[in-house]
Amino acid sequence: MHEQLWLTAIFNRYLAAPANAILDAVHVSHNPQRPWANFVTMEIVVALIIVVVFAILRPQLSMDRPGKLQHIFEVIYDFLHGQTDEAVGHHGQQYLPFFGTLFIFILFANLIGVVPTFESPTMFPAVPAGLAVSAFLFYNYTGIRENGVGKYLAHFAGPMPLLAPLMIPIEIISHLARPLSLTIRLYANMFAGEQVTMAFLGLTFVFGFPFMGLHIFVSFLQAFVFTLLTMIYVGGATAHEH
Repeated sequence: MHEQLWLTAIFNRYLAAPANAILDAVHVSHNPQRPWANFVTMEIVVALIIVVVFAILRPQLSMDRPGKLQHIFEVIYDFLHGQTDEAVGHHGQQYLPFFGTLFIFILFANLIGVVPTFESPTMFPAVPAGLAVSAFLFYNYTGIRENGVGKYLAHFAGPMPLLAPLMIPIEIISHLARPLSLTIRLYANMFAGEQVTMAFLGLTFVFGFPFMGLHIFVSFLQAFVFTLLTMIYVGGATAHEH
């Protein structure tokens, strides 16, 4: 069991009642004294940080004199825009807000673990699983919206009708395995990175510092991989047969 963070302790002390009410309403078993989990409070912090960052960025947007923060997010936007064109196609730009939201949230959630006394919420299985289910539902929804239910389900049968009895179960298993794959990949990498970094920081800061740099690199990489795979799934789901 993970040790309770100081922020989580504050939530459990002063905001236990609303958390208990919500958990009781959805019939989730929990400790009434500690209904708040570390990953939930960290997700709230990440969401607030993102809101603050964009609240600061919005008034500073300028065509003539862009600031450093604007340059950073323009680079991110251009990168995601290009990846969307490659993975989904030109029609995929309508899905760019979802891809951008996914990337920014995962990136910030990964990086917050570098801050002392905080933890990356993505090192808890529930958070990557929630993100993976969101991606799964989104690409299936976009596939049905683009092609209609009939044509979208026809993708599962493959190009040859004779192979449909074989292809349909294979495709179903493949699609159901995607959320599991996304969850394990993000969770395992972030958990391992966090443990290695904390182990070396426990010895000495000099040894731990390079691993903090590695943790930052892994944070960017895993945010990119998760988002790219989601783009590929959307691209496959929305492809039009010619």
